Amino acid sequence: MLRKLSEDLWNDNSELHISNSEWYIMSRIYKRQPTIAEVSKNVDISRQATHKFIKNMEAKKLVVVMNVKNNNKEKCIELTEFGNECFEKNEALKASLEKKIADKIGEDQVVFLKKILKSDWGL
Repeated sequence: MLRKLSEDLWNDNSELHISNSEWYIMSRIYKRQPTIAEVSKNVDISRQATHKFIKNMEAKKLVVVMNVKNNNKEKCIELTEFGNECFEKNEALKASLEKKIADKIGEDQVVFLKKILKSDWGL
């Protein structure tokens, strides 16, 4: 529900639609230059879908795909300046959403909720 709310908040305030999966991939490459293979391993999305999302993000000018130095086979990915701006604006939107939740239920409850969500559920 929070992911949907966060996505809707972005899409209501921006002309550029960015899916939750694209945000997830962007979070894995923010301030880094991982290879596409590393990104694929670190997201819970199939390799083929990850490649598709990256191509879509490249078309939206959010990322740039480059050759890896001394390796003609692998490609690395980096957020563009525009991609960084979008990611940082979205982080600010999520922070304001978190503040609204904290104002409603209390800061201690938010800390407790985060602790529960980060714990091992044994599933």
